[in-house]
Amino acid sequence: MGLFESLFKKKREKIIPDGLFELLTGYSPVFTTVSERLYEMELIRASIHSFASFCSKLKPEIRGSAYKNLEKTLQFRPNPFMDTSKFLYRLATILSVNNNAFIIPLEDEAGYITGYYPLLPQFCEVVEVKGVPYLRYTFSNGKRAAIEFDRVGVLTQHQYNDDFFGESNSRVLKPTMQLIHTQNQGIINGVKSSAAIRFIARLANVFDEEEIKEARARFSQDNLSEDNKTGLMLVDSKFQDVKQVDSKPFTANALQMQQINDNVYRYFGTNAAILENKYNENEFNAYFEGKVEPFALQLSLVLTNMTYTQREIAHGNEIRLTSNRLLYASNQTKLALATQLFDRGMMTQNAGLDMWGLPHVEGGDRLFIRREYAAIDELGKENPTDENPSNEGSGISGDGAAAGDSGAGDGEAV
Repeated sequence: MGLFESLFKKKREKIIPDGLFELLTGYSPVFTTVSERLYEMELIRASIHSFASFCSKLKPEIRGSAYKNLEKTLQFRPNPFMDTSKFLYRLATILSVNNNAFIIPLEDEAGYITGYYPLLPQFCEVVEVKGVPYLRYTFSNGKRAAIEFDRVGVLTQHQYNDDFFGESNSRVLKPTMQLIHTQNQGIINGVKSSAAIRFIARLANVFDEEEIKEARARFSQDNLSEDNKTGLMLVDSKFQDVKQVDSKPFTANALQMQQINDNVYRYFGTNAAILENKYNENEFNAYFEGKVEPFALQLSLVLTNMTYTQREIAHGNEIRLTSNRLLYASNQTKLALATQLFDRGMMTQNAGLDMWGLPHVEGGDRLFIRREYAAIDELGKENPTDENPSNEGSGISGDGAAAGDSGAGDGEAV
């Protein structure tokens, strides 16, 4: 059994569509991969790879009780063929190249969701069957499959004309791709031409074409080949005005190259510092909020809506992609953030260790809070659970040991 049969056990094409689903915009609800291979351009691939690498560090988490056992599947192996890092990387890559990415649910015999798989169809269309919209896929090997639209996940970007799919990158990026190709070819040809001609010599007499070829070959063999160990060049009377060409290395126009690079950077929302991993704290935060966070938000909504019913969502069930693995900050910022959040009961000890890439400790998932904090409406009231009833304004009490190095109980577990 191949990959197609594994993914579409019950979703193989068994329906004859009544026709394309009618859209408000009048556009045909059809998506197809572009013929131009954006991913073959080095700078474009580097931009996409950088974005996908950051997205692969997101952590899926399930809120609520429904499908809670699916959380570990999402965090480690969303499908039998890829782990979570590969799953997220592939989704981000497909979305960047095609502006559309599709996710299908994997189900057991009872119809229970057991995982997710990202698809890369060659052709996709929204068809209507008895009033129900279906997504029908056609793959490069000619195989087809269909699935109800509300059971599949669709991520889009640059969506304008079509009600379901995003716009193609090819028309917008075609001029830039042509510039990149022309620039690369110009550099190659310039290097070749600057390194090919070493000497110029004028023949003393008039010769036919064959004699000229023979003279050139003999001159090169006698003087420019490895056989000439002396470093001395000798010519006979057949040649006049033998001059050495001052070969200068070819250099491309730096300003033009930067303008082309900036075109790609603007389109993909990145910069050289991100691509070369030379970013600082502020640069990464800006990139995260502008590129990675919108992807995490959209994927969270897509996975939630394709997994849960509206009733389950109303009861607080959702799938979220958190960014605790993506935190990039200086040591000083990490220290200040961990201290402030830990003292206020907003971060556990293990969460603080995650910021430093350190292993968890036993009992490190409890929340602590400093005892001198109190609710405003509790000021002036006695705390009956406190050892000192007259201690006004005491903080939240608990049965755990206080955190911190103070023997007076600066913090308590909650």
